Amino acid sequence: MHTVESPRIIREKGTVYAMLGIYCRDLHGTPSGLCPGCSSLLGYAVERLETCPFRAGKPVCSKCPVHCYQPDMREKIRVVMRHSGPKMVFRHPIMALFHSLDGLRRVPDRR
Repeated sequence: MHTVESPRIIREKGTVYAMLGIYCRDLHGTPSGLCPGCSSLLGYAVERLETCPFRAGKPVCSKCPVHCYQPDMREKIRVVMRHSGPKMVFRHPIMALFHSLDGLRRVPDRR
């Protein structure tokens, strides 16, 4: 059975890919695409997004009551976001705007 993916999840996947692209280019020197380590982290993040219990109502991960990332992977993605977040405003302003707006969403109950 194939379920239709919400625009929110699709947008979040694009944001994670863009942030990893900035991080990998800046720190690993990859001219295009992602190095194997960053590609692996992207795969992990996409898998988590696809199984998010909140679906279209998903808050930004930093405000989510369910921490679906394993601790080591959560720290890796935090490092990427800390590095790339400020640069997103200049490199991907529309994505940055939508991510900021998503951060204003009400955090859903954990039920």
